[in-house]
Amino acid sequence: MTDSFVFNSRRSALIARGGMVASSQPLASAAGIEILESGGNAIDAAVAIAAALNVTEPTSTGIGGDAFALVYIASEKRVYALNGSGRSPAALTLERVKAQGYKNKLPPFSADTITVPGACAAWADLVERFGALTLSEVLTPAIHLARNGFPVAPITAYFWQRGAERQLASALNGSEMTIDGRGPNPGEIFCNPGLSKTLQMVAEGGKAAFYQGPIGEAIVDVVRRSGGCMAQADLTAHTSTWEEPISAEYNGLRFWECPPNGQGLAALLALNLLEGFDLAGLPPLSARRLHLEIEALRLAFADGFRYIADPQAANIPLEALLSPEYAAERRKLINQDKAAAEVAHGYPLAASDTVYLCAVDAAGNACSLINSNYMGFGTGIVPAGWGFTLQNRGHNFSLDNGHPNCLAPNKRPYHTIIPALITRCADDSLYGPFGVMGGFMQPQGHLQVGLALAQDGLDPQEALNLPRFCLQPESPAKPLLVEEGIPDSVLDDLRFRGHYLEKVSGMERAVFGRGQVIRREANGVLWGGSDPRADGCALALHG
Repeated sequence: MTDSFVFNSRRSALIARGGMVASSQPLASAAGIEILESGGNAIDAAVAIAAALNVTEPTSTGIGGDAFALVYIASEKRVYALNGSGRSPAALTLERVKAQGYKNKLPPFSADTITVPGACAAWADLVERFGALTLSEVLTPAIHLARNGFPVAPITAYFWQRGAERQLASALNGSEMTIDGRGPNPGEIFCNPGLSKTLQMVAEGGKAAFYQGPIGEAIVDVVRRSGGCMAQADLTAHTSTWEEPISAEYNGLRFWECPPNGQGLAALLALNLLEGFDLAGLPPLSARRLHLEIEALRLAFADGFRYIADPQAANIPLEALLSPEYAAERRKLINQDKAAAEVAHGYPLAASDTVYLCAVDAAGNACSLINSNYMGFGTGIVPAGWGFTLQNRGHNFSLDNGHPNCLAPNKRPYHTIIPALITRCADDSLYGPFGVMGGFMQPQGHLQVGLALAQDGLDPQEALNLPRFCLQPESPAKPLLVEEGIPDSVLDDLRFRGHYLEKVSGMERAVFGRGQVIRREANGVLWGGSDPRADGCALALHG
């Protein structure tokens, strides 16, 4: 596959009513449909898709990473949030990494960036609490895919080869995720017997089979042999946490996110800022509209980087940050005609590479789930013979001793991965799950796609088709990335307002994230969309 990645074909929204799934891989979406057809609900289907994505898109996700989920239970009209992120090893201290000469950040592929993988526990906990099937039944499609092999999709093949040339080339056992040191070609069959064995053991023994026994021993062994300090006790002590979701209202809809340590807070902060502007009549790709979104996100990221951390280790003023009063004060900093030269965080107390997937069943239950290794294959380090890589989430820790997100033992880092879900304010009914994956693009994608749905009335596929912009908040001096497809006249206007732009096309469009959306109407009809920047699709039951 070339790097041209020109997409000019039209994809309509999928419309059905018997249940629907959407993910970045067709074979993973098919696994979700298989589970719905077998009597599973949306939660079962979502976990089945997550496991299948581990097989078909290990370039982004896996059981060696973390997961977050939002669950909507139709009979209760209630949203639940699951934090499935892992913690740093007990022996990983700031003194340890400072002694190695690191000042601001750990190197991206260092073994010390490996936090306890939380995905397996998250899958098991979701199925145990809300599923209609057993974990063994839910994991069966992924086990078969890994054992029998699958033809690799084109975009996945491109990023697989990049991973093979990058972290897999030097990571311990990284070659196990390649074919003779290279990534598989589009359409080439890739079998992963090690991952099949891993998933089979979890299917039979539950999450304990992953964190203890031979899999856990292999994780500890490879981390320590790679220079890290993880111990068996770190794995054994891991737990997911059920938490109270956070939300903000916009245009009659309530947008839900998981609370920190995830960065969903940034999306809600930006949404609150834009609530105070009249966006009616401003087309989504107009310069004035884009300018307001960009400036709102700059302020939101400034607060996010200051306050998002592990709530068990830092006092996060969520109520104050999300208050209308705080939004009103911060909104005064937005010049409607000029880009801000500098943006600082506020003081409210004085006044998330990744896969995203979603599923809705016929009863109206929904699961919005995101699962990630972080930077592609994560560290690229593979527990010998088990078929998955270990994440590098610890790279997001600050090494500033006075920062809320400073590295410390048994601590969750600032997390980029965030699922989202929307309900209707009038009756708390489900509007739908949605998400946009991709590092620090995720809150930006949530805002842009969310506004396309809530403000512009676009259907899920139309909302995902729109060209996007991407701030690089971790490197503010870098240009604002804009996707090919935004009119040149609009880009000229943005430059006049003071924005430093760089146009992006081809395979590099991955920087704008890859989203999925399912919208549910009051009559039970489902509308689904899947991002054209990925290999995936939405699939449905006929009803």
